[in-house]
Amino acid sequence: MTAITAPRRLARLRSLALTGIATTGAAAAALTLMPASAHAAEAPRAAHGVVASVRDGHSGSAAAGGANSLDGWIKKSLAIMKKNGIPGSYEGLHRNIMRESGGNPNAQNDWDVNAQKGTPSKGLLQVIDPTFNAYHVAGTAHSTTDPVANITAAANYAAHRYGSIDNVDSAY
Repeated sequence: MTAITAPRRLARLRSLALTGIATTGAAAAALTLMPASAHAAEAPRAAHGVVASVRDGHSGSAAAGGANSLDGWIKKSLAIMKKNGIPGSYEGLHRNIMRESGGNPNAQNDWDVNAQKGTPSKGLLQVIDPTFNAYHVAGTAHSTTDPVANITAAANYAAHRYGSIDNVDSAY
């Protein structure tokens, strides 16, 4: 057996770590690399891995599907989307929300290229402020982290760029 030197061992560990990040996905890496202050804002999880409550006043049982829960936010956004002719389904929104933020309306990416340029991605669907402002839908709050406004603006953007949020299967 050949002895592995410390530099080779470190290089191998880095390679394994990068492989693990690539395999696990960008959302998991974002959560892993999230600053400690952001972890403190992370919401407790319900039995099915969905946000149950958060500290900024957005609370309610996600499993119960209350108006102030992930289920409620998606349903309210879908109603606004329907009124505005924005395509998308519950499944497409939920899938993308879980990948982008894990269902945390306060999620903020402070490490990617957008954050490095001073415009971090925020909210359930990780929208940057310029995109939110360009695709904001009247009748929703003008706040990037408002759950319904974030979902609706992101779905509007995805509809213009990809035809529908349902067509988005990775970072957009």
